[in-house]
Amino acid sequence: MKRFAFLLMPLLAGCAAGTGSSGPPLPPVTQAGTPPPPRTPARSSGVGLESVLDATAAQLVRKFGQPRIDLAEGDARKLQFAGPPCVLDVYLYTPEGAREQRATWVDARNLAGESVEPAACIGALGR
Repeated sequence: MKRFAFLLMPLLAGCAAGTGSSGPPLPPVTQAGTPPPPRTPARSSGVGLESVLDATAAQLVRKFGQPRIDLAEGDARKLQFAGPPCVLDVYLYTPEGAREQRATWVDARNLAGESVEPAACIGALGR
């Protein structure tokens, strides 16, 4: 029995060795001052991304005219508006609890197919 206890001592010592600190203690976390107040979003100027996101299909048609493509797939709808400077794809989905689809995603590209800034394309195509 003594021999068995003697064999267990190195194992117990190895377990106890891992409980110590591996370096100096970390300083306490403190906050630096009061966080700034939340910013009030600027009003929509009628151009740019904010004029398209959350818009209905009817609002988009009023803004850009008749879409070149109007494609429905399941619960989604894609409207594509195009002009000399760019092509704008607007994706609409029905938000939970709503009755009408709303624009949730916008993609824009030039006529060569290269991505462009959506806000610039919206400004160029909008009425």
